Parts: sequence; structure tokens; C-alpha cells
Amino acid sequence: MKLRSHMPELEGATKWFNSKAIEKSDLIGNQPTLIHFWSVSCGLCKEAMPKVNEFRDEYKNNLNVIAVHMPRSEKDLDLDQIKDVAKEHDISQPIFVDNDHTLTDAFENKYVPAYYVFDAEGKLRHFQAGGGGMKMLRKRVNRVLGVTDK
Repeated sequence: MKLRSHMPELEGATKWFNSKAIEKSDLIGNQPTLIHFWSVSCGLCKEAMPKVNEFRDEYKNNLNVIAVHMPRSEKDLDLDQIKDVAKEHDISQPIFVDNDHTLTDAFENKYVPAYYVFDAEGKLRHFQAGGGGMKMLRKRVNRVLGVTDK
């Protein structure tokens, strides 16, 4: 996805955990949104999850946070395993399980972990992939929220 692209529709979930199905219209015009892609087989995802959860908790009134589980192999398709790993790593935000890669393809995403920050109008303002760079992600989230960097 290119910067300033509009958020794709949140369609094609195999299952939603921690929430009923969420639609793009539930997010647009509301507040900025952080969508993060992760996988049960991704060590970097698990290492980064406490920081993602920090964003979720710290900005809970100002930022929508949605997790997308993107399987990287056949083993990653097990819904019970996804649920168990999510519980183990305190992923309490809504989880879009994307076993068919429908949303992954709509985002043109190839990486886990990957982070997409959309403004309140649903335009992509920041993308990054990989386990590091959480300070940069915080700066971009704060910028979209209009908060002075912490």
C-alpha cells in the first residue's frame, strides 16, 4: 500500500476473536487506527507484542487497534492455536483471522510483524515492518493523534 491510500474493507475474515466483525465504516471518521499483522509462528511478533499492547492500553480512548493474524504456513491455520497464543501474549484487541490471506492481499502485505497507521479519515499515514522501530511507530502514532512526542 502506498502512503495516503485508503484503508481496504475489512472483509474475508476466517474468524474474529475478541470482537464481533468490525467493518471499515466502524473505524472511519471515528479516530486513527493501528492495524498490525502478526503470526503464531513469528518470534519477532511475540517479542513486539508487549509494545503493541502498550499502544492499545495507553491510547485506548484515541486509537483503534486491530490485530490481523496472517498465517505463514499450514501449521498457522489452527484456530485454537491462534486463540491460545493470543491469550498467552495478552492480545485482547480485536483479531481478524486471515487464513485465506484476503485482507493480507488487500493490504499487499508480505511481512509479519507489520504496522499500518491510518488517520481518522482512513488514509494510510505510516507503514513499517519488522520487530524493531517501535520508537518510530510511536512517533507516527503520536503525529496522527496530534500528540507531542513522548
